[in-house]
Amino acid sequence: MGAALPPNTVPDLAANTAIAASPFDLGDDTSYQRWRACKLAQRPTSAAELIVDVADPLALQPAERSALLALLARSNMALYRSSVPAEDKALPLAVAAQLGMTQLDANWLADEDGISSIAISEAHDGRGGFIPYTDRAIRWHTDGYYHPADRRICGMVLHCVRPAAGGGVNALMDPELAYIALRDANPAHIHALMQPTAMTIPAREDDDGVARAAQTGPVFAINADGSLHMRYTARTRSIEWAPDTATSAAVAALQALLDSASPHILRLRMEPGMGLVSHNVLHDRSAFEDDPASPRLLYRARFLDRAALPAWPAG
Repeated sequence: MGAALPPNTVPDLAANTAIAASPFDLGDDTSYQRWRACKLAQRPTSAAELIVDVADPLALQPAERSALLALLARSNMALYRSSVPAEDKALPLAVAAQLGMTQLDANWLADEDGISSIAISEAHDGRGGFIPYTDRAIRWHTDGYYHPADRRICGMVLHCVRPAAGGGVNALMDPELAYIALRDANPAHIHALMQPTAMTIPAREDDDGVARAAQTGPVFAINADGSLHMRYTARTRSIEWAPDTATSAAVAALQALLDSASPHILRLRMEPGMGLVSHNVLHDRSAFEDDPASPRLLYRARFLDRAALPAWPAG
Protein backbone atom coordinates (compact mmCIF):
# COMPACT_ATOMS: atom_id res chain seq x y z
CA MET A 1 0.00 0.00 0.00
CA GLY A 2 1.02 3.64 -0.46
CA ALA A 3 2.87 3.18 -3.75
CA ALA A 4 2.96 6.22 -6.02
CA LEU A 5 0.57 6.24 -8.95
CA PRO A 6 1.75 6.79 -12.53
CA PRO A 7 1.27 10.36 -13.80
CA ASN A 8 -2.32 11.29 -14.74
CA THR A 9 -3.67 8.08 -13.22
CA VAL A 10 -7.09 8.41 -11.54
CA PRO A 11 -7.53 5.96 -8.65
CA ASP A 12 -10.15 3.25 -9.03
CA LEU A 13 -12.83 4.45 -6.60
CA ALA A 14 -14.56 1.11 -6.40
CA ALA A 15 -11.35 -0.62 -5.38
CA ASN A 16 -10.33 2.00 -2.79
CA THR A 17 -6.91 2.49 -4.37
CA ALA A 18 -4.58 4.10 -1.85
CA ILE A 19 -2.96 7.46 -2.47
CA ALA A 20 0.80 7.90 -1.95
CA ALA A 21 1.66 9.40 1.46
CA SER A 22 -1.96 9.17 2.54
CA PRO A 23 -2.99 9.39 6.19
CA PHE A 24 -5.75 6.93 5.29
CA ASP A 25 -3.25 4.25 4.24
CA LEU A 26 -3.03 1.71 7.07
CA GLY A 27 0.52 0.98 5.98
CA ASP A 28 1.67 4.59 6.37
CA ASP A 29 1.59 5.34 10.09
CA THR A 30 3.95 8.31 9.78
CA SER A 31 1.57 10.22 7.51
CA TYR A 32 -1.37 9.20 9.68
CA GLN A 33 0.17 10.39 12.93
CA ARG A 34 1.20 13.74 11.39
CA TRP A 35 -2.26 14.30 9.92
CA ARG A 36 -3.99 13.07 13.11
CA ALA A 37 -2.15 15.55 15.29
CA CYS A 38 -3.08 18.41 12.96
CA LYS A 39 -6.70 17.29 12.68
CA LEU A 40 -7.24 16.98 16.42
CA ALA A 41 -5.54 20.29 17.13
CA GLN A 42 -7.81 22.09 14.67
CA ARG A 43 -11.13 20.40 15.38
CA PRO A 44 -13.99 22.63 16.55
CA THR A 45 -15.25 21.94 20.07
CA SER A 46 -18.73 23.37 19.60
CA ALA A 47 -21.19 24.07 16.81
CA ALA A 48 -20.76 27.79 17.53
CA GLU A 49 -17.21 27.58 16.16
CA LEU A 50 -18.64 26.55 12.80
CA ILE A 51 -20.83 29.64 12.33
CA VAL A 52 -19.98 32.36 9.82
CA ASP A 53 -22.28 35.37 9.70
CA VAL A 54 -23.00 36.39 6.11
CA ALA A 55 -24.86 39.44 4.82
CA ASP A 56 -26.25 37.79 1.70
CA PRO A 57 -25.83 34.06 0.94
CA LEU A 58 -26.49 34.79 -2.73
CA ALA A 59 -23.40 37.00 -2.91
CA LEU A 60 -20.79 36.04 -0.34
CA GLN A 61 -18.15 38.61 0.49
CA PRO A 62 -14.55 37.42 -0.02
CA ALA A 63 -13.94 37.24 3.73
CA GLU A 64 -17.16 35.25 4.26
CA ARG A 65 -16.28 32.81 1.51
CA SER A 66 -12.74 32.38 2.85
CA ALA A 67 -14.05 31.74 6.35
CA LEU A 68 -16.46 29.05 5.13
CA LEU A 69 -13.76 27.35 3.06
CA ALA A 70 -11.36 27.42 6.01
CA LEU A 71 -13.94 25.67 8.18
CA LEU A 72 -14.61 23.10 5.49
CA ALA A 73 -10.88 22.37 5.28
CA ARG A 74 -10.68 22.13 9.07
CA SER A 75 -13.83 20.14 9.85
CA ASN A 76 -15.56 19.20 6.56
CA MET A 77 -18.51 21.39 7.54
CA ALA A 78 -19.47 25.00 8.18
CA LEU A 79 -22.60 26.92 9.09
CA TYR A 80 -23.60 30.21 7.52
CA ARG A 81 -26.01 32.48 9.39
CA SER A 82 -27.96 35.21 7.66
CA SER A 83 -31.05 37.33 8.16
CA VAL A 84 -32.45 36.32 4.77
CA PRO A 85 -35.93 34.86 5.44
CA ALA A 86 -37.07 34.27 1.85
CA GLU A 87 -38.29 30.93 0.53
CA ASP A 88 -35.69 31.07 -2.21
CA LYS A 89 -34.51 27.73 -3.58
CA ALA A 90 -31.68 29.52 -5.37
CA LEU A 91 -29.95 29.98 -2.00
CA PRO A 92 -28.43 26.51 -1.52
CA LEU A 93 -27.34 26.37 -5.15
CA ALA A 94 -25.74 29.81 -4.97
CA VAL A 95 -23.90 29.07 -1.74
CA ALA A 96 -22.60 25.77 -3.11
CA ALA A 97 -21.45 27.30 -6.41
CA GLN A 98 -19.52 30.05 -4.62
CA LEU A 99 -17.67 27.34 -2.67
CA GLY A 100 -16.92 25.23 -5.74
CA MET A 101 -19.69 22.61 -5.59
CA THR A 102 -21.51 22.53 -8.92
CA GLN A 103 -22.30 18.90 -9.81
CA LEU A 104 -25.87 18.74 -8.49
CA ASP A 105 -27.24 15.26 -7.83
CA ALA A 106 -31.00 15.33 -8.44
CA ASN A 107 -32.43 12.37 -6.53
CA TRP A 108 -35.82 10.87 -7.37
CA LEU A 109 -37.63 12.69 -4.55
CA ALA A 110 -36.14 16.09 -5.34
CA ASP A 111 -38.16 18.85 -6.97
CA GLU A 112 -37.86 19.45 -10.70
CA ASP A 113 -34.97 21.86 -10.11
CA GLY A 114 -33.00 19.18 -8.25
CA ILE A 115 -33.53 20.76 -4.83
CA SER A 116 -35.32 18.73 -2.15
CA SER A 117 -37.95 20.57 -0.09
CA ILE A 118 -37.74 18.82 3.29
CA ALA A 119 -41.12 19.14 4.96
CA ILE A 120 -43.75 16.79 6.34
CA SER A 121 -45.55 15.15 3.43
CA GLU A 122 -48.44 12.74 3.28
CA ALA A 123 -48.62 12.95 -0.49
CA HIS A 124 -48.57 9.87 -2.69
CA ASP A 125 -45.60 11.14 -4.73
CA GLY A 126 -43.10 8.85 -3.03
CA ARG A 127 -42.26 11.27 -0.21
CA GLY A 128 -45.14 10.29 2.04
CA GLY A 129 -43.82 7.80 4.59
CA PHE A 130 -40.14 8.36 3.77
CA ILE A 131 -38.61 9.35 7.06
CA PRO A 132 -37.04 12.71 6.03
CA TYR A 133 -40.57 13.84 5.14
CA THR A 134 -42.02 12.93 8.55
CA ASP A 135 -41.60 14.36 12.03
CA ARG A 136 -39.83 11.23 13.26
CA ALA A 137 -36.22 11.03 14.37
CA ILE A 138 -33.63 10.08 11.75
CA ARG A 139 -30.72 7.91 12.87
CA TRP A 140 -27.07 8.53 12.03
CA HIS A 141 -26.22 8.40 8.34
CA THR A 142 -24.46 10.07 5.46
CA ASP A 143 -26.54 11.08 2.46
CA GLY A 144 -26.66 8.82 -0.59
CA TYR A 145 -25.36 5.72 1.18
CA TYR A 146 -27.52 3.74 -1.28
CA HIS A 147 -25.80 5.26 -4.34
CA PRO A 148 -23.17 3.52 -6.49
CA ALA A 149 -19.54 4.63 -6.29
CA ASP A 150 -19.83 6.86 -9.35
CA ARG A 151 -22.60 8.84 -7.64
CA ARG A 152 -21.00 9.46 -4.27
CA ILE A 153 -22.56 12.42 -2.49
CA CYS A 154 -19.45 14.44 -1.68
CA GLY A 155 -21.05 17.78 -0.83
CA MET A 156 -24.30 19.07 0.58
CA VAL A 157 -26.07 22.28 1.53
CA LEU A 158 -29.01 22.19 3.94
CA HIS A 159 -30.73 25.57 4.20
CA CYS A 160 -33.31 26.35 6.89
CA VAL A 161 -36.31 28.41 5.84
CA ARG A 162 -38.45 27.60 8.91
CA PRO A 163 -37.50 25.42 11.88
CA ALA A 164 -39.98 23.20 13.67
CA ALA A 165 -41.99 24.53 16.60
CA GLY A 166 -39.89 22.27 18.81
CA GLY A 167 -37.20 19.65 18.32
CA GLY A 168 -35.51 18.93 15.02
CA VAL A 169 -32.02 19.14 16.50
CA ASN A 170 -29.18 17.87 14.34
CA ALA A 171 -26.13 16.01 15.61
CA LEU A 172 -23.06 16.31 13.38
CA MET A 173 -19.78 14.42 13.25
CA ASP A 174 -16.86 14.83 10.91
CA PRO A 175 -16.19 11.40 9.32
CA GLU A 176 -12.45 12.01 9.64
CA LEU A 177 -12.85 12.15 13.43
CA ALA A 178 -14.84 8.91 13.34
CA TYR A 179 -12.01 7.40 11.30
CA ILE A 180 -9.45 8.52 13.89
CA ALA A 181 -11.46 7.11 16.80
CA LEU A 182 -11.87 3.74 15.11
CA ARG A 183 -8.28 3.50 13.88
CA ASP A 184 -6.93 4.41 17.31
CA ALA A 185 -9.15 1.78 18.92
CA ASN A 186 -8.17 -0.93 16.44
CA PRO A 187 -6.82 -0.52 12.90
CA ALA A 188 -8.64 -3.75 12.02
CA HIS A 189 -11.89 -1.77 12.24
CA ILE A 190 -10.73 0.47 9.41
CA HIS A 191 -9.50 -2.46 7.36
CA ALA A 192 -12.89 -4.17 7.68
CA LEU A 193 -14.88 -1.05 6.83
CA MET A 194 -12.75 -0.34 3.74
CA GLN A 195 -13.53 -3.71 2.20
CA PRO A 196 -15.58 -3.43 -1.04
CA THR A 197 -18.17 -5.87 0.35
CA ALA A 198 -18.56 -4.28 3.80
CA MET A 199 -22.08 -2.88 3.43
CA THR A 200 -24.93 -3.77 1.07
CA ILE A 201 -28.15 -1.82 0.66
CA PRO A 202 -30.67 -4.23 -0.91
CA ALA A 203 -32.59 -3.29 -4.02
CA ARG A 204 -35.63 -1.07 -3.62
CA GLU A 205 -38.71 -2.24 -5.46
CA ASP A 206 -41.84 -0.37 -6.48
CA ASP A 207 -44.99 -1.33 -8.35
CA ASP A 208 -43.03 -1.43 -11.60
CA GLY A 209 -40.29 -3.72 -10.29
CA VAL A 210 -36.75 -2.83 -9.22
CA ALA A 211 -36.52 0.94 -8.74
CA ARG A 212 -32.94 0.87 -7.49
CA ALA A 213 -30.48 -1.99 -7.73
CA ALA A 214 -28.71 -3.35 -4.66
CA GLN A 215 -25.56 -1.38 -3.81
CA THR A 216 -22.54 -3.01 -2.21
CA GLY A 217 -19.47 -1.07 -1.19
CA PRO A 218 -17.18 0.09 1.61
CA VAL A 219 -17.96 2.38 4.52
CA PHE A 220 -14.68 4.28 4.23
CA ALA A 221 -13.29 4.95 0.75
CA ILE A 222 -10.71 7.25 -0.83
CA ASN A 223 -11.85 9.82 -3.39
CA ALA A 224 -9.80 10.53 -6.49
CA ASP A 225 -8.37 13.66 -4.84
CA GLY A 226 -7.16 11.68 -1.82
CA SER A 227 -9.92 12.82 0.53
CA LEU A 228 -11.88 10.45 2.74
CA HIS A 229 -15.45 9.48 1.87
CA MET A 230 -17.82 7.79 4.29
CA ARG A 231 -20.93 5.80 3.37
CA TYR A 232 -23.00 4.77 6.37
CA THR A 233 -26.44 4.30 7.84
CA ALA A 234 -27.40 3.21 11.35
CA ARG A 235 -30.61 1.64 10.08
CA THR A 236 -31.10 -1.97 11.10
CA ARG A 237 -33.59 -2.97 8.42
CA SER A 238 -32.88 -3.17 4.68
CA ILE A 239 -29.15 -3.38 5.21
CA GLU A 240 -26.71 -6.29 4.99
CA TRP A 241 -23.26 -6.24 6.58
CA ALA A 242 -20.45 -8.56 5.51
CA PRO A 243 -20.89 -11.75 7.57
CA ASP A 244 -17.51 -11.87 9.30
CA THR A 245 -16.42 -11.13 12.86
CA ALA A 246 -14.09 -8.27 11.90
CA THR A 247 -16.91 -6.35 10.19
CA SER A 248 -19.32 -7.05 13.04
CA ALA A 249 -16.79 -5.72 15.55
CA ALA A 250 -16.11 -2.63 13.46
CA VAL A 251 -19.80 -1.83 13.02
CA ALA A 252 -20.41 -2.28 16.74
CA ALA A 253 -17.50 0.04 17.55
CA LEU A 254 -18.80 2.69 15.16
CA GLN A 255 -22.32 2.50 16.57
CA ALA A 256 -20.99 2.73 20.12
CA LEU A 257 -19.02 5.83 19.14
CA LEU A 258 -22.09 7.51 17.64
CA ASP A 259 -24.20 6.60 20.67
CA SER A 260 -21.60 7.99 23.07
CA ALA A 261 -21.07 11.44 24.55
CA SER A 262 -18.04 11.93 22.29
CA PRO A 263 -16.76 15.52 22.24
CA HIS A 264 -16.48 15.09 18.47
CA ILE A 265 -20.29 15.12 18.17
CA LEU A 266 -21.70 18.63 17.76
CA ARG A 267 -25.38 19.53 18.11
CA LEU A 268 -27.47 22.45 16.93
CA ARG A 269 -30.95 23.49 15.89
CA MET A 270 -30.85 25.58 12.76
CA GLU A 271 -32.75 28.83 12.67
CA PRO A 272 -34.27 30.72 9.69
CA GLY A 273 -31.62 31.91 7.26
CA MET A 274 -29.03 29.44 8.55
CA GLY A 275 -27.48 26.72 6.45
CA LEU A 276 -25.13 23.77 6.82
CA VAL A 277 -22.46 23.32 4.15
CA SER A 278 -20.61 20.03 4.38
CA HIS A 279 -18.67 17.28 2.69
CA ASN A 280 -21.55 14.95 3.58
CA VAL A 281 -20.69 14.55 7.24
CA LEU A 282 -22.37 12.08 9.57
CA HIS A 283 -25.62 13.53 10.86
CA ASP A 284 -28.89 12.67 12.54
CA ARG A 285 -32.09 14.53 13.41
CA SER A 286 -34.24 14.38 16.52
CA ALA A 287 -38.01 14.09 16.30
CA PHE A 288 -39.87 17.38 16.16
CA GLU A 289 -43.26 19.01 16.70
CA ASP A 290 -44.57 20.98 13.74
CA ASP A 291 -46.74 24.08 13.69
CA PRO A 292 -49.34 23.71 10.90
CA ALA A 293 -49.51 27.50 10.59
CA SER A 294 -45.74 27.69 10.04
CA PRO A 295 -44.50 24.23 9.04
CA ARG A 296 -40.86 23.25 9.14
CA LEU A 297 -39.14 23.71 5.76
CA LEU A 298 -35.56 23.10 4.73
CA TYR A 299 -34.00 23.02 1.27
CA ARG A 300 -31.39 20.36 0.53
CA ALA A 301 -28.97 20.30 -2.38
CA ARG A 302 -26.59 17.36 -2.82
CA PHE A 303 -23.48 17.36 -4.97
CA LEU A 304 -21.08 14.89 -6.52
CA ASP A 305 -18.14 17.22 -5.88
CA ARG A 306 -16.52 18.76 -2.82
CA ALA A 307 -15.70 22.38 -2.13
CA ALA A 308 -12.64 23.88 -3.83
CA LEU A 309 -9.99 23.23 -1.18
CA PRO A 310 -7.10 20.84 -0.50
CA ALA A 311 -7.87 17.20 0.19
CA TRP A 312 -6.80 17.62 3.82
CA PRO A 313 -4.98 20.24 5.92
CA ALA A 314 -1.21 19.89 5.77
CA GLY A 315 0.31 18.29 8.85
